[in-house]
Amino acid sequence: MSQPAPELLSPAGSLRAMRLAFAYGADAVYAGLPRMSLRVRNNSFDPETMDRGIREARALGKRFYAVTNVAPHNNKVRTLVKHLAPLVELGPDALIVSDPGVIWLVRQHFPTIPMHLSVQANTVNWAAVKFWQEQGIERIILSRELGIEEIGEIREQVPDMELEVFVHGALCMAYSGRCMLSGYFNHRDPNQGACTNACRWKYEAKPAREDEVGQWEPVVIEDKTRPGELMPMDEDEHGSYILNSKDLRAVEYVEQLTRMGVYSLKIEGRTKSPYYVARTAQVYRRAIDDAAAGRPFDPALLGDLEGLANRGYTAGLLDRHARPETLQNLERAHHNGAQQWVAEPVQKLSGQTGHWYEVEAKNGFSVGERLCLLTPKGNHAFELQALRDKNDSPIDRAPGSGHRVRLQLPVDCDPATALLVKNLL
Repeated sequence: MSQPAPELLSPAGSLRAMRLAFAYGADAVYAGLPRMSLRVRNNSFDPETMDRGIREARALGKRFYAVTNVAPHNNKVRTLVKHLAPLVELGPDALIVSDPGVIWLVRQHFPTIPMHLSVQANTVNWAAVKFWQEQGIERIILSRELGIEEIGEIREQVPDMELEVFVHGALCMAYSGRCMLSGYFNHRDPNQGACTNACRWKYEAKPAREDEVGQWEPVVIEDKTRPGELMPMDEDEHGSYILNSKDLRAVEYVEQLTRMGVYSLKIEGRTKSPYYVARTAQVYRRAIDDAAAGRPFDPALLGDLEGLANRGYTAGLLDRHARPETLQNLERAHHNGAQQWVAEPVQKLSGQTGHWYEVEAKNGFSVGERLCLLTPKGNHAFELQALRDKNDSPIDRAPGSGHRVRLQLPVDCDPATALLVKNLL
């Protein structure tokens, strides 16, 4: 029996990422201006590109949500309405908000713009959902700290509220992002959009020692990139990445969330690559379509996501009975993955026999390696037989980012939406 398909909501840190999200199956994207959206770094949106993105989304029949979930201090509140006015004028489908003061100001000055409550508001129960509904909020982005049964109970208690649930991406060691580590360690406040991911640093424990008057000093930790900056902390023998969460992957829960009537399934990652945005949209689009059509979950989708760079995967707190060791990665904070984004086509070359394209390299790759061409219509694995430089001379290897080379693809493609990856395993 078919079910209504939830919205697939993808991150957009750039127009390129937005366009790929839509091409690979997203129904909507979320993006924000750096000043108000908790994404200062790796965010290429300004008012002009925001306007262009909203217009393109509207032309495709897609939705564009503007993130304004900063927790503003008084100095930002003074100018908030002035900065919000031109954004609202652009006509996003909704503002994503978290601060009650911002919500109040939006209702006072822009009463017709829909508002979605950010995950930063940490909504974890149906009573809170009802409260925010009375404040005029149209959608709640539920806290990542909820189990699947708790989401179902909220759905039953407040059936007329749109619910949005994160299904993929980075997890935070704090309560849905309300973290102070970065602000404490190096004075860059995560709640103002300047997080330095201090929870990912590699810490080395130094043993406790007795001082000259017989007092025992506490165990201290030291980040290897900041020698001499010793921070007191008690720690046991379980490793060095003591705050480092694995990444969320809940593709196997899509069917259950769809049956519950969750309105939107959200992918985290506005600072991630366009390849990440395209690949996650492609995989979760398939999972949503299968769930909506009543088809069983395809376990191959788990493997497809293993290809992406990740810190190890967990279903997070959707599984309330998960053991702690399944949530944390105590061994590494860097990303591992079975595939790597290596190039994107720029243009098809005329006067050539076969599907020859000029591509812009993102990482190094060589003749004889197994590559995969990703397109919105399907993916095509092949072995690279030949490479040429920009002067059409044969070469054995594309050096990496900043270089353009020529190669033959297995099929024709649209350079605007195609991506090349290579297998690392």
